[in-house]
Amino acid sequence: MLHKKPNDQRLATNDSLMTDQESKRAPLAYQNKPFLNSPDGRILRLLSEYSEPLSRFRREQIQDTVVFFGSARIHSRDNASSRLTEVRGNGAQASAALQAQNMKRALAAVDMARYYEDARRLAFLLTKWSTQVPAKRHRFVVTTGGGPGIMEAANLGAHEAGGKTIGLNIHLPFEQNPNPYITPSLNFEFHYFFMRKFWFAYLAKALVIFPGGFGTLDELFEILTLAQTEKLAKKIVVVIYGSDYWKKIINFDAMVDAGVISPPDLDLFKMSDSPEESLEFLKEGLTKYHLGPKQAKPTGEAATPEIAKTRP
Repeated sequence: MLHKKPNDQRLATNDSLMTDQESKRAPLAYQNKPFLNSPDGRILRLLSEYSEPLSRFRREQIQDTVVFFGSARIHSRDNASSRLTEVRGNGAQASAALQAQNMKRALAAVDMARYYEDARRLAFLLTKWSTQVPAKRHRFVVTTGGGPGIMEAANLGAHEAGGKTIGLNIHLPFEQNPNPYITPSLNFEFHYFFMRKFWFAYLAKALVIFPGGFGTLDELFEILTLAQTEKLAKKIVVVIYGSDYWKKIINFDAMVDAGVISPPDLDLFKMSDSPEESLEFLKEGLTKYHLGPKQAKPTGEAATPEIAKTRP
């Protein structure tokens, strides 16, 4: 009886392994989900959140935007009024302390609802104006974080005016689901906050800040810092909407008095209390800085979208 040598056995085993490997091919790297979702794949995820939106903005012919920020927790007047009626009807079923707390919140929601209606109105007026601007591409497109509250109001107003409107959404544990008024082809979902902020800042020619919380404050001061330091080689027109709210939250005059900002820094923004006043300020600034006769018309790659240049 013939016996295989040890080397022959190893060769036979290797041949068998090669056959098994050939029958079960490894996934291509860009289709390997465990790798793409791993720390080693992070750079690819980051690049995707730059390249994919850029591709869509070009395809949809978006040149620049006007960004609306504000609280996701501010409701429409109808919803806030319905909630107040509900709370009043539940008075007998709740403790006195709980009922007082619920009434306080419901009354505050009714009071804050005016900002929802104003954001909707301003976005409507702005979109009606911007869609009449002579241009091959879409100018000053209303853009939000894509969620409920003030974001929903602005997307709704732009939608009602018949314009395109952008939602730069991000997945959060609560509050953040895309509202139904975003143009479907311009509905984005981000994982990284800083990539989402990149697209807010780099396409924006104007910013409208409605009452909001931590996120709104974060966006406000980030844009004001970019404007103050002239980091971006463009003028961003900033409206801070709702002086009653913002003067209780931020004392800009006290910052000047303390010497932490300069008096001219207060000219970086305008406080406003009506959609019509805000529209006129936006139109004036956008026309002066981005539609004036001295503005060179973008061509080639720079035309779609008009990505902001940074100063050297």
